[in-house]
Amino acid sequence: MKEINVQGASSLCTLGSDGEYNVQDSVSTSEDRICSSLSVKVTPELEKKYVHHVYDAIAPHFSSTRFAKWPKVASFLNTLPLGSLVLDAGCGNGKYLGLNPDCFFVGCDISATLIKICADRGNEVFVADAVNLPYRTGFSDAAISIAVLHHLSTEKRRKKAIEELVRVVKKGGLVLITVWAVEQEDKSLLTKWTPLNQKYVEEWIGPGSPRIRSPSSMALQSIPETEENRFLGEHGKDSKENLTERVWESMCLTSPSEDNSVISKDEKTIMDQQEYFVPWHLPYHRAEVSGASACALASGLAKKDDKKGAVVYNRYYHVFSEGELERLVSDMDNAVIVDRFFDKSNWCIIVEKTS
Repeated sequence: MKEINVQGASSLCTLGSDGEYNVQDSVSTSEDRICSSLSVKVTPELEKKYVHHVYDAIAPHFSSTRFAKWPKVASFLNTLPLGSLVLDAGCGNGKYLGLNPDCFFVGCDISATLIKICADRGNEVFVADAVNLPYRTGFSDAAISIAVLHHLSTEKRRKKAIEELVRVVKKGGLVLITVWAVEQEDKSLLTKWTPLNQKYVEEWIGPGSPRIRSPSSMALQSIPETEENRFLGEHGKDSKENLTERVWESMCLTSPSEDNSVISKDEKTIMDQQEYFVPWHLPYHRAEVSGASACALASGLAKKDDKKGAVVYNRYYHVFSEGELERLVSDMDNAVIVDRFFDKSNWCIIVEKTS
C-alpha cells in the first residue's frame, strides 16, 4: 500500500492494492482535497476498458471515418490571431491539426494508436491524459476539446479536464469544448445505445469518486476473419477473471424491451438517461489490422455480429443535458463562458481565461 503523508495533517491518505484511495482518521480538509485531487487523476476501469482499449482497437477504422471538419470548429480555428499556438486535447486522428495554416498546432490523445496515426502525418503530438495535461501553465493561445469530455465517467473528472484546458492557455485565451447531447436530433439513435442501469450509475458514476478496480491484464490480440470464438472452445471452464468480468458485465447492462426500445431498469425515461454504451462495428477484415482480440470477445469487451460481419465494441459515453456543461465552469474563478450553442446534436461552449 502506498502512503501519502500530508504536512500539517494528522491523517493519512492511502492507495490500496485495489487501486482505491482511502482517507483514514481524517481531520484535515486540506488533506481531503489532496486525496480527491489524486483520486480524480486515477483512470477508472470503466474508461480503461470502454474508452482506452476500444479506441486503440478500432483506431485505423475510426480514423478512416473521421475526415469531415465541423464548420463551427473550423470557424473558431480560422478566426484565431495570426501565429496562435493551439492545443487540440483529445485530437483523435488529428483532423483539426493544421486546419488554419496561419497557426501552430500541437495535439495529444490518450490513444497511442491514434497518436501514431497523427505522428505519421507529420503532426506534433504525443500521448497524454485529458485530466492531467503535461503542458506548462499558459503555454498556448487557444485550445479545443472536441467530443472528449463525454468519455470521462465522473463529474469530477469532467470538471478537472476543463480546468486543465483553462490552465494551459494564456490569460485572454479561448477554449472551445464540444460534447454529445442528450437532446439528439436523430431520436432513433437512442434505441441503438445500451443504457447503464441505476445500480451501475451509482457505483461508478455517482457524485463521489468512482471505485477504482484492479487493472485488467487482458491483452489485445488479432482475430482471424474466419475464426470462431476459439478462446471459449479452448477453455471449457471460465477462468476466475473471465467469470468475474461476465458477472460484472451482466450487472452493468440493461436489455432491449420487447418492442425493441431500450429502457433502464429503474424505469427512467430515455431522455433522463445520460450514461450509455454506444456500439462501434469493426468489420472483420479490419479486426486483424486494428488488433481486436478473441480475449476481448470472451470477456465481454466486444462481441461478434456475423450478420454484419463485424466485431462490435461498446464505447462509454456520458451524454450532456442542457446547461450541464456550463455548470462545470460556473464556479471557476479564472474563466468565463463567452459563447454557447447547440450544433449537430452537441452542446458547445467557448470559454475565456480571465486570470
